[in-house]
Amino acid sequence: MVAGNVHAQGEARMEISSEYLADLLIGIAKAQTAVIDAMERANPGFRNTHAVPLLQIAANMRAGDPRLIDLPSRVLLRMQGRVALDNKAVRADLERLSNPQPAAARDASAATAPAAPAAGGENLDFSANP
Repeated sequence: MVAGNVHAQGEARMEISSEYLADLLIGIAKAQTAVIDAMERANPGFRNTHAVPLLQIAANMRAGDPRLIDLPSRVLLRMQGRVALDNKAVRADLERLSNPQPAAARDASAATAPAAPAAGGENLDFSANP
């Protein structure tokens, strides 16, 4: 038997739109934010001392090119801020990450994009080999 999406005969396949999936991710992040808020009330400083640093690790924030697997953690991390999260932003991220550009297209767009000026201290990653 071949692994994959195998359905029983006559079973309907469920299609999820990116809008529906974005709403689902935002709803799950709201529920998780409620738990973090409860922990913050019980132990002031929990959010900034424990939750946010671990969410940054889970969201793989140091990665230059985010992956689809990092999106739920990134949504939850955005929920920790004061700015409301809208469906359009999450949907755009979902569509961008689920339909990645080929490497050649990315390289071509990077070559034509103007170089950003280097800010002091932002590119000091000493763990990377030159």
